[in-house]
Amino acid sequence: MEKITEGYDYADYYKAYVSLVPEGDIVQVLTNQMQETVGIVSMLNDEQLSYRYATGKWSIKEVIGHITDTERIMSYRLLSIARGEKNSLPGYDENAYVQEAGFDEIEVRDLLENFVAVRLATIQLIQSLNKKALERKGTANGHPVTTRALMMIIAGHEIHHRHIIVERYLTKN
Repeated sequence: MEKITEGYDYADYYKAYVSLVPEGDIVQVLTNQMQETVGIVSMLNDEQLSYRYATGKWSIKEVIGHITDTERIMSYRLLSIARGEKNSLPGYDENAYVQEAGFDEIEVRDLLENFVAVRLATIQLIQSLNKKALERKGTANGHPVTTRALMMIIAGHEIHHRHIIVERYLTKN
């Protein structure tokens, strides 16, 4: 699959995510990312997993929970649009979701198992889509978006947050 640059619709605020995704097959990119993220996070101790680099910022456990929740939502959007959904799909408040989830109370192995399960389901969904489904366009959170763009947003969102974990959490902790 080619990198999305022109001709694919997504809201401007996703450009930063999409720009992070490397060239190549999106399924391989998603598989590699999953392994990298699990590798990094599984090596951290409880103190590192609970660390917040600033007041009001999420812990690493909360970041992993957020990545998983967001992928679940984006995969639902991907499924809906791929199946021809004409209704606008809702947005969500990421901060409210993290606040209500209680991720800091969940064992890291359980957070990572959940992340892997969601990622594998996303990969299976992508692999099941035919050419027509991959070309569909819908609306999510009030903005036009294509199925191909959603795949790139999922990948870029994880890269974005993994970079934050490495740069803001692990270098200071």
